[in-house]
Amino acid sequence: MEAPSAVIFDVGNVLYDWNPRYLYERLIGDDRALDAFLGNVATKAWHFQHDAGRPFAETSAELAAAHPEFAEMIALWGPRFDEQIPHALPGMPELVTELDESGVPLFAITNFSGEFWPPFRNRESALFDRFRDVVVSGDEKLVKPDPAIYALALARFGLAGSDAVFIDDREDNVAAANDAGIHGLLFTGADKLRADLKGLGLL
Repeated sequence: MEAPSAVIFDVGNVLYDWNPRYLYERLIGDDRALDAFLGNVATKAWHFQHDAGRPFAETSAELAAAHPEFAEMIALWGPRFDEQIPHALPGMPELVTELDESGVPLFAITNFSGEFWPPFRNRESALFDRFRDVVVSGDEKLVKPDPAIYALALARFGLAGSDAVFIDDREDNVAAANDAGIHGLLFTGADKLRADLKGLGLL
């Protein structure tokens, strides 16, 4: 099998640290109340609907109707979403820069709301301008680990599976990439990823 020549990144928890606590710990002073809100009301499972393409106006109205005492907090999730992703993970901008400056084609497949993506991407244009294309689940109404999103991405990127390495922090997403013929790598940190990419001849 030929060595891969392109790299496809996940975004949240690979390139950037995503955690709703970064926003809501500023707004909810009591730790137990914060845990309850994020664990029982504005959960990551609820947010996954945005990644799948549902409009925030719909999901927030439904959640606020079920939890009217939290309506104001729920309403802030969308407009202030990029505050949940305050910074890149250590070593990752440097790794992206090194790959790009070495001529390695860079792409991404991200489970991300199509509404929330543009302001975040604009804020982080210094990094994402190095990418040739990004498939955003909310725009496609397809989410990882659905095989269809990998097939769509390969077709759009002009790659065969064997051309690419795919990096994600979730084992199920990596397994789905492997099933699509892509060389999947489980992300645990920049140092390990750098070593893995060196082993594949990409650095």
